[in-house]
Amino acid sequence: MEPVLPLPKPRIHSIDILRGIIMVLMALDHTRDFFSNAAFDPLDLDKTTAAYYLTRWVTHLCAPTFIFLSGASAYLSSQRKTSRQTSSFLLSRGLWLIFLELTVVNFGWMFDPGFHLVFAQVIWAIGFSMIFLAALVYLKPLHIGIIGLALIFGHNLFDGIKSASWGQYKFFWMFLHEQNLYVISKTHAIMLLYPVVPWCGVMAAGYAFGTLFQFDPAGRQRLFIQIGLCCILLFLLLRLFNIYGDPRPWAHQHNLEKDAFDMMNVQKYPPSLAYLLITLGISIAALGLLEFTNNGITKTFTTYGRVPMFYYVLHIYLLHLAALFTAMGKHTSLNSLTAVGLGPQHGFSLPVIYLIWLSVVILLYFPCYWFMKVKQRRRDWWLSYV
Repeated sequence: MEPVLPLPKPRIHSIDILRGIIMVLMALDHTRDFFSNAAFDPLDLDKTTAAYYLTRWVTHLCAPTFIFLSGASAYLSSQRKTSRQTSSFLLSRGLWLIFLELTVVNFGWMFDPGFHLVFAQVIWAIGFSMIFLAALVYLKPLHIGIIGLALIFGHNLFDGIKSASWGQYKFFWMFLHEQNLYVISKTHAIMLLYPVVPWCGVMAAGYAFGTLFQFDPAGRQRLFIQIGLCCILLFLLLRLFNIYGDPRPWAHQHNLEKDAFDMMNVQKYPPSLAYLLITLGISIAALGLLEFTNNGITKTFTTYGRVPMFYYVLHIYLLHLAALFTAMGKHTSLNSLTAVGLGPQHGFSLPVIYLIWLSVVILLYFPCYWFMKVKQRRRDWWLSYV
């Protein structure tokens, strides 16, 4: 298989399609957060149902796939820039995303103008991963990929280290590798949901993966499917025998379905090696399968995939406002704008969740299509930050 040079200028449609699919799936998870009446964790095998479990688990694909594709897109973009220009853009965009996470995005989640509780989530992780990548782009893509894989495969070696042992510096370890709540003052705190070390690894690995798009479409399709299947097989090997890669070993549940569910129930916060192998394995294989796919459905996903940040912010505000109006209509005690979900007493069953999700996704298509066309027509510098 020989690489074809120079790198083709047209957009890689499979990236846009897969990114769009991921954005749609993400909205399902957040619709469940806002509207579900379930009083249990969907991944709790003692309480959940297969439908709830799978509804939650499939959305595990979202964050790692999006960050991985962001790394690949950064490489493709770098082919039209110098290393210094690429680094400068990644740095500025990373800082911008962190600012958005702490302001616009957090207000959308909580509707709390005082920002008493701030969530450091996926946009936070993407921002810091871009800053990390900005420092690496002066290296060869192969070396960047090795660094990324070292972080992905090696970070679980540090699972036994806890922030409590860091004393006054515990925030530093939470920021790097431990999901936890950091209390800033009596009235303010930050919930670090996305410790950055493994996510930096995912973006760096994605950047190196971007070099594979230089191969002809048929060649890279085979390669992507092979890489994806190898990731899945490695996940099965490590996880089936509880060798390494996740802080919580799975155990037999005396039920084949629950055995499978427990084995697949891998840690997301921070993402374990097992979590990243199975999610990225599925996504990389899907990227290959989407290589020659072009129809009305994929074009719809492409619309969402080309304006991901615009879609992300809109869907949070739309879901939260809809939940708020629903609560007011039910005359509930949700009289504060900071209330996020309807909860067990006033929420809805899973079929209604799916109906709300589809309605939201369809409604968002129209502003997303409009903004996609704006980005196609214009080359204003600020459009690359939205």
